[in-house]
Amino acid sequence: MRNVVIIGSGCAGNTAAIYTARANLKPLVVSGHETGGQLSMTTMVENFPGFPDAIDGPILVENMKLQAQQFGAVFLPGSVIDADLSQRPFRLNIEGEWTETHTVIVATGASARWLGLESERKLIGHGVSSCATCDGFFYRGKKIIVIGGGDSAMEEANFLSRFGSEVTLIHRREEFRASKIMLDRARHNPKIKFLTNTIVEEIYGVSEQQVKGVRLRNSKTGLVWDQDVDGFFLAIGHIPNTKVFKGQIETDADGYIVSKGGARTNIAGVFHAGDVQDRVYRQAITASGAGCMAAMEVEKFLEEEGH
Repeated sequence: MRNVVIIGSGCAGNTAAIYTARANLKPLVVSGHETGGQLSMTTMVENFPGFPDAIDGPILVENMKLQAQQFGAVFLPGSVIDADLSQRPFRLNIEGEWTETHTVIVATGASARWLGLESERKLIGHGVSSCATCDGFFYRGKKIIVIGGGDSAMEEANFLSRFGSEVTLIHRREEFRASKIMLDRARHNPKIKFLTNTIVEEIYGVSEQQVKGVRLRNSKTGLVWDQDVDGFFLAIGHIPNTKVFKGQIETDADGYIVSKGGARTNIAGVFHAGDVQDRVYRQAITASGAGCMAAMEVEKFLEEEGH
């Protein structure tokens, strides 16, 4: 029987682990879908407070894990493949083994949507990114491409125009999903140019471990051409990792957990932390803050229950 099981080992999960471990709750941390979360795919992190010379993403999240372990947190590789949250104690199936727990913190994150190219996968963190706020600064005076057709793509393109010498927004269709105000804002930005009905077939630079260019194809004319680029940003959405809790934890239409105040979900004793609930900010620091909130909620809940 566990006091708390934390599902996810990114900034949210690891911060929750630090706080609950220091409260002597002996948390079990299930590493989850992506060990280390989004930071495990990031190179230099310059906007996490306390690191004036920046820090490597995987090192930052590993340091959080070591800090939690120092206070007694136990980390278990793998994922939760089934869950019964209908009664207390809660039951979680971790890679085929059932574990009982008084409380749960869901910090499973949201995975960025990718195009699915092999070259894209190999260049994540080396010119390919899903976070303009995190990585835009590194492309000052450089050529940037943004992929997408919704409000997020327009927002990211506008943001990146502060740094890049030029921003090319590529969309596979003719029409955009973005709202008129966001689309107009991007169209009136002199640094942004649009390529519609365009598909990315390849990203160049794998051998150099840095994005060098792309091969593009017009889906209407069939025309294929190469284009130089330094930064390649995806803005085609995120997928919250909540599938295993479907029908139990309340989520919105896109699968993000619906908050019931603070870090609470619709189930007493089950709490959320990080990108699994946050569709707006999605930053390492906000995820860590959410992990702290969830941990403090757990401690208070267990005290009130007499555990």
